[in-house]
Amino acid sequence: MATYREEVPDALGGERLDRVVAMITGLSRSEVVALIAAGGVSVDDAVAAKGSVKLAAGARLEVEAPDDTGPPTPEPEPDVAVTVVAADDDVIVVDKPADLVVHPGAGHQRGTLVAGLLARFPEIAEVGDPQRPGIVHRLDRGTSGLLVVARTPRAYESLVAQLSDRSVERRYRSLVWGHPESPRGVVDAPIGRSPRHPTQMAVVADGKEARTRYEVVATFTEPTDTALVVCRLETGRTHQIRVHLGAIGHRVVGDDRYQGIRESIDLHRPFLHAERLAFDHPGSGERVVFDSELPADLAAVLAALR
Repeated sequence: MATYREEVPDALGGERLDRVVAMITGLSRSEVVALIAAGGVSVDDAVAAKGSVKLAAGARLEVEAPDDTGPPTPEPEPDVAVTVVAADDDVIVVDKPADLVVHPGAGHQRGTLVAGLLARFPEIAEVGDPQRPGIVHRLDRGTSGLLVVARTPRAYESLVAQLSDRSVERRYRSLVWGHPESPRGVVDAPIGRSPRHPTQMAVVADGKEARTRYEVVATFTEPTDTALVVCRLETGRTHQIRVHLGAIGHRVVGDDRYQGIRESIDLHRPFLHAERLAFDHPGSGERVVFDSELPADLAAVLAALR
């Protein structure tokens, strides 16, 4: 059996289960009906009884489909613009803009970063997971900044190992509401699915280990109290920085999923930018460091603060 695990994106919230399953698997409507009847589809860990149920955004969908089906592998799309910061025989470092999805998933089968990379670097199709070739870590759709993509199996193994042993430096710049009480600190709190809001992650007792270091680099009082913070990830959980900063009472400006939208600052994506990436090069072993300036939309917000 082929197993698909997807989180229902906002764009598919309210859609019928059978339609979403057909979209993910490529199965016909009649095949999806049969699959659901056989108990092959679960929503939030509960076996689905019928295909007409409407899915909530953020719901966890699991599908056990016959082996002769599988998620469609991404195809090269030359029209997807990708800003390559550096590329050599082993790695590709990319500066991702906001609103670009890294790899295909429910509701985002085309127009992804991976599709754009495949058009320029077709060899990554043989690296790692065929549905997300070369990808060793990712950024949320609304987050901009740096990520590294493996170009060879050797580089993939090296980067995955470095992420696992926490030797990769991932530094983010964020603007938050309010002024943190401490100018620096570590948020060490497990993260898992929110029991109250299925589209969100939260600090929960039975979640996965998560650690975020933060430092306040500037504070502002106009048009309201905000603070510019630098965050360093020690783990890489879904929405980690957004959840951890919210947990200490300082939500990320512009983050609509985690109540970070307010009229005083006009920004409709999280003020979150992956500004530095450092790792040991899989080929040479030397430490390499890459930096990315704030994109124009975030720089404009920052310039307007006093």
